[in-house]
Amino acid sequence: MISFTVMAITFGVVFLAELPDKTALAGLMLGTRYRASYVFAGVAAAFAVHVALAIAAGSVLTLLPHRLVQAVVGLLFLAGALMLLLKRDDGDAESVKPPADQSFWKVSGAGFMLILVAEFGDLTQIMTANLAARYDNPVSVGVGAVLALWAVAAIGILGGRTLMRYVPLRLITRVAAGLMLVLAGVSLYEALA
Repeated sequence: MISFTVMAITFGVVFLAELPDKTALAGLMLGTRYRASYVFAGVAAAFAVHVALAIAAGSVLTLLPHRLVQAVVGLLFLAGALMLLLKRDDGDAESVKPPADQSFWKVSGAGFMLILVAEFGDLTQIMTANLAARYDNPVSVGVGAVLALWAVAAIGILGGRTLMRYVPLRLITRVAAGLMLVLAGVSLYEALA
């Protein structure tokens, strides 16, 4: 039985918790480089897997080694930042070519893997597990959480496409690399502290 109240509560809590998180940044960066619908397909599938894991595991997810998860996330953000910063510059923003392989499976697979790894054990996944345990309504919690995560991803992806119309790609890349370095530092600090 689906409860719209539980769905709405879950949506609100997860949406607000995920909005300032790394998902919007990841979606923004992928959205500036690849076809938005392909990126969204991969990201949406990863979030569906995350919610399914959270619902299935319930509060058991809180027992995962938080330090290990934070260390892996930190290293992934550091690697992403270095890739952006060390990328060969091919001229001004107007002459930047889109990546060579824009196939659905490559782009959606990249989005899927990025979100699957970066968001594993994230606060919203743990909150989703706790909400499922609290309300004892896994379907309503699952639908609310998935819709919230998809909404945040769509905002990030579409925001990236819109931003590119007004801001040079080189600047977007440098800012994103800087933010990824900060997120890497925070994640590694949490892993070591």
